[in-house]
Amino acid sequence: MTTTPDPAGTPLVSVIIPNYNYARTLRLCLESVRAQTHPNIELIVVDDRSTDNSAEIAREYGAEVTVTPTNIGAPAARNLGAERARGSVLFFLDSDVALAPDAVANAAALLSGDPAVGGVCGTYDAEPLIRDSLVEEVRSLQLYAWIHGGQGDISTVYTALFAVRRDVWDEIGGFDPALRHSENADYGHRLSARYRIVLTGSVHGRHDHDDTLRVLISKMFHRARLHMPLYLRRPDFSGGPSNGLRGWATLAALGAVLTAPLAALAGPLVLLLPAVLLVLSVVCDARMYGMVLRRKGLWFWLYFTAVWFLVNVTVALAVFAGLAQWLLSARFRHTYDRPLPAATTARSA
Repeated sequence: MTTTPDPAGTPLVSVIIPNYNYARTLRLCLESVRAQTHPNIELIVVDDRSTDNSAEIAREYGAEVTVTPTNIGAPAARNLGAERARGSVLFFLDSDVALAPDAVANAAALLSGDPAVGGVCGTYDAEPLIRDSLVEEVRSLQLYAWIHGGQGDISTVYTALFAVRRDVWDEIGGFDPALRHSENADYGHRLSARYRIVLTGSVHGRHDHDDTLRVLISKMFHRARLHMPLYLRRPDFSGGPSNGLRGWATLAALGAVLTAPLAALAGPLVLLLPAVLLVLSVVCDARMYGMVLRRKGLWFWLYFTAVWFLVNVTVALAVFAGLAQWLLSARFRHTYDRPLPAATTARSA
């Protein structure tokens, strides 16, 4: 789906969708792009060697489709899409996200309105794109609380809903294809060194989130571990130890688990310690838990709290695993040492 240049000078936006075996959500994603209010869109789908009928669905919607010869991963697929793009704005959209109708228009307006803004990230709605499980509802509400509540300038990027000016992309370079789980942190680190990255609720959509506890736990562990070299370098990085109380929530949850066995040795009174730590874990993220209680009621809140307690324990373990790996592996310490290319364009402060 490509439109001709708008006579009023509306920028051509290249919507770039990496996809691997997401035929189930791809149709909803493409329908949302077709429904955009922005009149000048180039639609590019990079199919990462799917084994389902994703490529056929993309062609059905008029997308320019590139099928990779092998599975190269989402970061490399996004880079390939950018190589094909002609737009002055690149809008990266994951194939399991359906956009609100004005998302592209709002992102383009923010990027054109201030040359200091190099990237725009969107937020996720509180409801999932396709409701599959209670775990998916937990993940939807958690991300809504964290991302929607963090609007403003950030230092990371959310690659599922991310727009960047073409000239900025050319200056900063593409995603690191070797970082399949943390390319967003690396790109945000490089981009925020020169430009503002704005997180805004005016660009939003529904996401088909993880729907099993196993996948959620695995993803949270690997991402937390792989972010440690960057957090140790930039404590103020989005999501890092200097960003509010959420880090303490994870440590309190782990502390509750580690101190609970002491009750068997020292008596029931010792249970007060893990109980206090459990309460502290909730209090440290009180805004999120309060939102869940208001929206979903007590019974779901109890389920949410139990699931997120397990996630917090997992993240705390990942932090210690990342610290150990940082101490033992020079290669891991230098994960985010890719140098910035020399600046090629001037910008206003």
